[in-house]
Amino acid sequence: MQNSIWIDLKSGEQRKEPVSEAEFLTGGRALSSDIIAKHVPAGADPLGPFNVITFCCGILAGTTISNANRLSVGSKSPLTGAIKESNSGGTFAYHMGRLGIRSITLEGIPENPEKWQILHINKDGLFFEDGSDLVSHGCYKKAEILTERYGKSISFAMIGPAAEKRMRSAAIAVSDPENSPARFCGRGGLGAVLASRGIQAIVIDPTGTLPLKPQDKDLYQKTNQTIAKLINSTPQTSEVFRKYGTAAMVDVGQALGFLPNRNFSRGKFELSEQINGQALADLIESRGGEGKTTHGCMPGCLVKCSNVFPKEDGSPLVSPLEYETIGLMGSNLGIGDLDTIAKLNYLANDSGVDTIEAGAAIGVAMQAGLAEFGDSEAALSMMEEVRNATVFGRVIGSGADIAAKVLGVYQVPTAKGQAFPAYDPRALKGLAATYATSPMGADHTAGHTIRSNVEDHHSYVGQAEASRLSQVGVLQWDALGFCYFIGAAVPDLTMICDLIKAFHSRSFNPEQIRNMAIATLTTERNFNRDAGFTSVHDRLSEYFHHTANPDTDTVCDIPDNEISDLMQDDQLT
Repeated sequence: MQNSIWIDLKSGEQRKEPVSEAEFLTGGRALSSDIIAKHVPAGADPLGPFNVITFCCGILAGTTISNANRLSVGSKSPLTGAIKESNSGGTFAYHMGRLGIRSITLEGIPENPEKWQILHINKDGLFFEDGSDLVSHGCYKKAEILTERYGKSISFAMIGPAAEKRMRSAAIAVSDPENSPARFCGRGGLGAVLASRGIQAIVIDPTGTLPLKPQDKDLYQKTNQTIAKLINSTPQTSEVFRKYGTAAMVDVGQALGFLPNRNFSRGKFELSEQINGQALADLIESRGGEGKTTHGCMPGCLVKCSNVFPKEDGSPLVSPLEYETIGLMGSNLGIGDLDTIAKLNYLANDSGVDTIEAGAAIGVAMQAGLAEFGDSEAALSMMEEVRNATVFGRVIGSGADIAAKVLGVYQVPTAKGQAFPAYDPRALKGLAATYATSPMGADHTAGHTIRSNVEDHHSYVGQAEASRLSQVGVLQWDALGFCYFIGAAVPDLTMICDLIKAFHSRSFNPEQIRNMAIATLTTERNFNRDAGFTSVHDRLSEYFHHTANPDTDTVCDIPDNEISDLMQDDQLT
């Protein structure tokens, strides 16, 4: 049996509700957005008592099926003021599934939120324990403390020092298989929401449980073997991701002109070959030691797109070093050195902030003249200020939009208050449509179009439609609790339905999954409309509509009527 856990932090009341038959398929982003829409007033202050925060997994969490243990955290975002789902890999959702938990929802604020607590969950129940010894430590030290206290079998979702100061880009750090705080629900500032509830960490201990076993072993083995063969024979999942990880996108961005350079002033970077996937793989391999060019972030993952970046002596520095961080903390800052980018990544992780948002905010600060682009020491110093929560550090930690307002910068790469990921939308116009219209704000994972069937990524023709198809398509994977990278090898959801049947003896079809995704997108849009978002907000910041990317000679010029049509709910079907 799978259950939803509800905890009222003000009254101390706890309740466990079995997942109903009608909602049995619903998980991940579909479940988190449903909970937020039903239980949070649209006008609620994200850090106030009427917001909630929920941790949700998918229907196949707790199994060792590849890519099936993604965690979705939902709340109203303090960064955007909109509904938000932020997801990550790691072991947390896997352990939720082993304990038969589909969601953990925290309501209310305790009488004394400064009395920091740890929520400890195991097979015997839920327990609140003192978390004061975690306060002010960085995420890496907190992980050590939690592992020493509770053992190596745990997983955790925790805040860093940035969240303790309620910085609007504060993330939630999630443990990887080595209990490193390496996976992040980074976007939207949800770490600040968890901190406002007085929670330092949620610790899950699956001791005494086992991975879920299929009820129909033959169907499971047949289907799982077919999926494994597809993953192991598709070049994207079997070769590119495993060798280069997401850093393979550096060369694609350079070729198409969407690689951010100097606060998104350009779309190509003169030092791109020093920070691309090949350079990263070569550097990791040359240093040896504990560095890894391929690494699985969750149990059972066959794609293994993660990596472990080592110091010069081979000891680990940070895991993983991904394209988004390379783009935002590298080329976006004019920095072409992987060691510097990795150190910036480490400082962001230790602070507990989103590397995308922090990199974009530092880019804005450099645009304001506070440092020269390419100045590695200045960038590292700014991240140290975030870690130390100085006044300037809090400005950077509040995200690119707020940093631009404080520093008087017009050229700010945001939509709905959230920073662009590492894709200049003037050169990848399907993502321009996604950034503008997604309920999540600027978020490539909400509707990536790099592999969409369009004739020219630089032309607006067909891009709104590509975004629509992708927004629904990726939401299907999010709603199932899967990493959508599996979609490169397994585009047909029929096999996923077979796996669900093998484990749960319940029959679903791809159309039901698609309908769930469409319903979720509609729910999210309606929440945002009730929160005051209108068609005026379905745009990028003004600069990108009127100033060309000089490497592609393009602006964001998708016609307003096409954006309007994209936002019509009846067009989603």
